[in-house]
Amino acid sequence: MTELTELTAVQLVDGYRKGEFSPVEATRAALERAERIQPEVNAFVHLTAEDALARAAESAQRWRRGEPAGAVDGVPVTVKDLLLLRGTPTLRGSRTIDPEGRWDEDAPSVARLREAGAVFLGKTTTPEHGWKGVTDSPLTGVTRNPHDHSRTAGGSSGGAAAAVALGAGPLALGTDGGGSVRIPAAFCGIFALKPTYGRVPLYPASAFGTLAHVGPMTRDAADAALLLDVIGVPDERDWSALGPPPGSFTAGLRGGVHGLRVAYSPCLGGQVAVRPAVATAVRRAVERLADLGAYVTETDPDLTDPVDAFHTLWFTGAARVIQHLGPHQRGLLDPGLREICTAGESLSALDYLAAVDVRMDLGRRMGRFHTSYDLLVTPTVPITAFEAGAEVPKGSGHRRWTGWTPFTYPFNMTQQPAATVPVGADGDGLPVGMQIVAARHRDDLVLQTAHALYEAGVAGVATPSPQVTRYDERSEPSPS
Repeated sequence: MTELTELTAVQLVDGYRKGEFSPVEATRAALERAERIQPEVNAFVHLTAEDALARAAESAQRWRRGEPAGAVDGVPVTVKDLLLLRGTPTLRGSRTIDPEGRWDEDAPSVARLREAGAVFLGKTTTPEHGWKGVTDSPLTGVTRNPHDHSRTAGGSSGGAAAAVALGAGPLALGTDGGGSVRIPAAFCGIFALKPTYGRVPLYPASAFGTLAHVGPMTRDAADAALLLDVIGVPDERDWSALGPPPGSFTAGLRGGVHGLRVAYSPCLGGQVAVRPAVATAVRRAVERLADLGAYVTETDPDLTDPVDAFHTLWFTGAARVIQHLGPHQRGLLDPGLREICTAGESLSALDYLAAVDVRMDLGRRMGRFHTSYDLLVTPTVPITAFEAGAEVPKGSGHRRWTGWTPFTYPFNMTQQPAATVPVGADGDGLPVGMQIVAARHRDDLVLQTAHALYEAGVAGVATPSPQVTRYDERSEPSPS
């Protein structure tokens, strides 16, 4: 049944409906794949095999009766270990959290999936409290890239990205406070969407406030739309959640890109040095958007790098996360997390409010930008995956993970929907991602555009293999 692990959620549901295979078969295949990849990439904190098979058996009975519970009934799903999953500890990559808690509640997105009959395979790895753009933690160690185990899977939803890329469940729930679904998806060669803030409710509220989004990580845009249809509805526990969406994201996929006004910014106004192989792959994908009927203009939004303001918001949020810990527990933390928490504790309320002012102005500028352009397209990350176990690439000169992720965190500050689409690979066979950004509340446009690229054969899951065909034989090998 290993071929079942290569199917999308849409294909699995279609197969269940036709009686070609059952949720039990798909779940067994996904669990077997998860167990096989775990020693290689370390994608999972905990597998819930017994519960998964029980839920799959219940789903199989519903499908036999022709009464599925919802749109993803019987589909294997993984949950990032920052989100509550009833009956399973949520340890957040930290040795400071007691696994013997009550664990009797689901996060809103998990609750909606449970109601729809999804099968939970287990919890995926995260850096401690999701604080950085790679996935390693004092609790679970290093999560590795499916395409090269010496490289990072990215983060902070690195376990989720590796699991999807390797067939351990077609759907994954990730979180994104500064790029945390988009970065690992780009490094691992899958699709991920950071929806408009509030589209997917979050509970408990993140200490990082309204920077934190919950988003789908999937094999393609159609699966992400399917998942967003299930989880993108209000929950009374999140006071900042949006109201019901205007329609089905799945139903809106077929709109194509003809007539869309696309702004292509290859390096955000020269602020970012992009590796040649990344730039080449993204430019070719943009050219295909033009071939498909989009009006493409190479231009840049009116913004300056908001990294200092982002750091103020991020570091103070991190300080809030550990505020209750005593000296012994703080000694158990990831040293990098402890360092940014110390920086956050030194900031004042006025510093925080000044950063909020920067954020509001950035949102105003992007709002104005989208009166002229429907979409902004950039590389997702200016590099490909670097060595595992490091926060920044060796020799890069960067101090923190934000130094190599300049395309992602600005759009957490503006709360806009942003997705990454796999559009090729560098000379080492490492995936390249292209980011698609739309105005707030236009998640449909992001998904519609990404789906058009999949339909045109421009985008596709980068299947890990020892022999990966180069996207461009002239591309320079990506240095570590």
